[in-house]
Formats: sequence, structure tokens, C-alpha cells
Amino acid sequence: MTSSTKSVHIVGGGLAGSEAAWQLASSGVPVVLHEMRPTRGTEAHLTENLAELVCSNSFRSDDAQNNAVGLLHEEMRRAGSLIMRAADAHKLPAGGALAVDRHGFSAAVQETLLAHPLVTLERAEVAGLPPEDWDSVIVATGPLTSPALAEALAKLTGEESLAFFDAIAPIVHHESIDLSVAWKQSRYDKGGPGGDGADYLNCPMDKPQYEAFVAALLAGDKTEFKEWEANTPYFNGCQPIEVIAASGPQTLRFGPMKPVGLRDPRTGTRPWAVVQLRQDNALGTLWNIVGFQTKLKHGEQTRIFRTIPGLEKAEFARLGGLHRNTFLNSPRLLDATLRLKAMPRLRFAGQITGCEGYVESAAVGLMTGRFAAAERLGSTQAPPPPTTAMGALLGHITGGADATTFQPMNVNFGLFPPIDGTFKGKERKQAMSARALSDFDEWLKPRPLAA
Repeated sequence: MTSSTKSVHIVGGGLAGSEAAWQLASSGVPVVLHEMRPTRGTEAHLTENLAELVCSNSFRSDDAQNNAVGLLHEEMRRAGSLIMRAADAHKLPAGGALAVDRHGFSAAVQETLLAHPLVTLERAEVAGLPPEDWDSVIVATGPLTSPALAEALAKLTGEESLAFFDAIAPIVHHESIDLSVAWKQSRYDKGGPGGDGADYLNCPMDKPQYEAFVAALLAGDKTEFKEWEANTPYFNGCQPIEVIAASGPQTLRFGPMKPVGLRDPRTGTRPWAVVQLRQDNALGTLWNIVGFQTKLKHGEQTRIFRTIPGLEKAEFARLGGLHRNTFLNSPRLLDATLRLKAMPRLRFAGQITGCEGYVESAAVGLMTGRFAAAERLGSTQAPPPPTTAMGALLGHITGGADATTFQPMNVNFGLFPPIDGTFKGKERKQAMSARALSDFDEWLKPRPLAA
């Protein structure tokens, strides 16, 4: 890197854009990070902070041996991820999951980036395509891309952007939860990062209470869609709770309200169904209702959720909501290093590429930052091997998925190439994880600059 190295511009200061900026700056490449908030807000964000978490505060499983997202956590840590560093520093009790204090997490990411001498933050909307003199750009505008930029991309690519709805779960003030009814326990008493095996608050339901609750969800007044939104699909991993309930009367008992691995200390038996709450901030004053994303109107949410045992007097710090997410048909539009085929000076990162989840979004930002840094420094960075979590996710986005049916995807072992050998139970996942980390460490080794 020389003093004349040109900046890479990043549009969007969410998890993907923040991680991409960190990877570039850590490589010695100057970055201009463009974030439109607070000049222009979105339907979901509440603050102007970089890397704000707008939905859940969970990064999901932190088990690197048996879970693909836990493996992705470990790969990111080994690659010097800022997002994982901040998450680890602000983790909260959440059983086997990695949950974070959302405000402490976001503040740590922002403070670290702004303290780096090669990072410049500009708060203004990039309306339309980035200026032509920006010869290296990472678009990390996420699922809430501004209409002007989304329209410009649609015209450039000749593709209609795909879209789906994403729903936000409510948050309850801890002091308003009836702790004579709700009890603390993780499913199967499983501990995890920052936890002790009793990390969730559990609100039990018997069969009549559960059936009445499901009936109320189905009958509740819901947000009406605009005409152009009517045929937009939900992402399966973030369906509103009433949509899940509509698929069958027992569906919730085998989903977010499953009672397995839990025992009510008042009765000594397993409840018919359970509503779980997970700590949402370091002080423990706010708790997220797990899996309760919803499109119920606010008044209906208050009325129906207060029928849950233990939440009869619940006070809500935030009620659930619904927003429309936009993403590219990436298998058709992007190359193997996430460049737009129609305009290679543009790279894409995060949820706009069609990955789903905070961790996946940040991981794609990490890869995009490394690709752009190598390019700026006169070298090349090969994609991670497909045997790794990052490589498997990247392969799905950039060609592994069928472009005619492409939908957002979380990282999972189904995206990995098969592994030879005879394995029983969890052994296969553990073998795939061990192979992934070995191959990822090899990928991280520095390569000589191109001649």
C-alpha cells in the first residue's frame, strides 16, 4: 500500500458494510463508508448507529463442531472479524446461542471503525448508482436498500429484484414479567457463551391455554398489504408467528413454542407448550420473545400476548413489526468474487446478495472486503474453499443455487460438499467442521503479490 492508494467506497453501514470496511482498513486500504441514516431512515432501524441489530439479538448457535453457523463464527474469528470481536465482547446468556447486548455491540463496532485512521464515515444517501469515478464500490445496503438505488440496479441488470417480508419480534420489560409463573431454564439445561444453562425465561401453557392462544393469533387483526406487496413471499426462517400457526394447530408446539427439554418447577412436569424469552441487553432489563415475529397490529399484539401466562401485565419496550426486504438474483448477476457482471466496479455484500442472517451477512461482507482489498493492492484473493462455511455460503450465492428459484438461505451443512467415510450421528458434522477449519486456515495463509 502506498500513500496514493485510492479509497474503496462502501455503501451501507450495517453488519456487512462495517465488516467489509474493517477488512479493507486492516489490509491497509483506505475506506469511505457511506451510511444514509439519520439523513434518511428505514422502516426497521431505530438509531443512526453502524451495525444496528434490528430484529433478534441472537447470532444463533456458537457450536463450531456441530452447527454450521457456529462453524461460521469460528471461521470469522480466525479471519479477524470485527463483528465477531464485538459480539464476543458483549455476549449475553442464551444457552448454546451467542446473543449480544445490541446497543453495546453496535457502539463497539462504530467506535472501532471511527478510531481507525483509514476509515472515513460520510452520512448521506447514495441515491442511484455510485458516481463513475468511484472505481471500486461495495454495495452493502442490506434488505432495506433505498428505492432510488434499488431502481437503478434493476434498470442496470435488467432483472426484477426479488423480495420477501421479514418480521420483528417484540421486546418486554423484565420488571413486568410475573416470575412466580415464568422460570429460568435453557432447553435440556444447555449452557453456552456467557450463560449457565438457565438463560431463558419460560412461560408455560396447558392445552386449553395453548388452543385459545392459537385461535387468538388466527383471529387477530393484522397489517394489511399494499397491492404491490401481496405476492411477496416470507423467508421461511423468519415467518410471523400467526403465519406459522395458520399452517396447522400443532405447528407452534413443534416450532418456537416446543416444550421439549423443559420442566415447570411448580408442577415437575413438561408443559403442553412454552413461550421463551431471551435476554436482550446487558442489564437484563429487556427480554425478547423468541420466535414471535409478527404482523399483528400493535393493539392486537398487546391484547393477545398478555394472555400468555406470566405476561399478563407485560410492558413492551418494542412491539413486533413487518418490513419488505429486497435482494438480488445473485446466481445470475454476480461473479465468484461478488462483482456485478454488468458493472464489475460494483461488488455486493450482505443480505442484498440473498444470504439470510446477521452472521451470514457479516461473513459475506468479510469476504467482499478481502476481495476488494486484494484487488486494490494489485493482487487477487481466491474464494474460500467450498468445504468451508464461508465458501459453501459464497458458492450458493454465486452459482450453487438455481437462479430461477433463488431464495435467501442461512448457512447449513447441506451447502457443503459431501465428506468421505462412514460416520454415525453427529460424527459427520464434526468431520465436516474439522475439514472446514483446516481448509480455512490454509486459505488464510498470506500469498505473494502477483508479479
